[in-house]
Amino acid sequence: MSLGLVQTILRWAGGLLAYTTLGVLLYGIWRGTHRQAGRTSGRSAALLRSPLFYFLATACFLFISIFFWKPLPLNLSPAARLACLAAGTLVYFPGMAFLLWARLALGKMYFVSTGFGAQLYADHNLVTGGPFAIVRHPMYLGLVTAALGSLLLYQTWTALAFAIFAPFVLLRARREEQALAAEFGEQWREYCKRVPAFFPRLW
Repeated sequence: MSLGLVQTILRWAGGLLAYTTLGVLLYGIWRGTHRQAGRTSGRSAALLRSPLFYFLATACFLFISIFFWKPLPLNLSPAARLACLAAGTLVYFPGMAFLLWARLALGKMYFVSTGFGAQLYADHNLVTGGPFAIVRHPMYLGLVTAALGSLLLYQTWTALAFAIFAPFVLLRARREEQALAAEFGEQWREYCKRVPAFFPRLW
C-alpha cells in the first residue's frame, strides 16, 4: 500500500470522526437549550440559549474549514511526510476519542460555554467519573490535542488556524469553574484537590 493511499484513508477517517463528533456536540447543545437554565457565570450567558448564536458559530466554523482548506506551502521529503502522518495519527485520533469520551460521559449535563459566559442546568450534577477522573476539562484537552494532531495530519491553512486558536478554548474553563464552584462549593473544592485541570498526573 502506497504512502499516498494510507494518507488518504487516514485523512478521510479523521474527517469522518471530526464531523461525527461535531454532530454529537450539536445534538447535545440542541437538547440543552430545551432544559431549564440554572446558575450562570459571565455576562453573555444568555447567548448560550440563542439559536442565532449557534447558527452563526457553526456557519463560521464551516466557512473557515472549507475556504482555508488549502495545503500549506511545504515541500517535505517522503520520510518527513511519513513522520508527520504517523505523529499526526498518534496525536489526532486519541485527542478526538478523548473529547468524544468526555462528551458522552457528561451525558445530559453537557452544554456549551464561551470565554464570556457559562451556564449550568437547574438540576445540574457534578460529573467526576470516566475522563473527568483524569482531568477536570477532558473535552478541552482532547480538542487541543486533536487540533495539534490535525496540523500534522492534514497540513492545511484550516488546520493551522485551528491549532493556533484551540488553546483559547481554555478560557472557557475559567467561566465554567466559577459556576461550578458557586454551585457545588466544598464538593467542587475537594474534586479540584484530587484531579488536575488539564495535565494528567503521572503518579
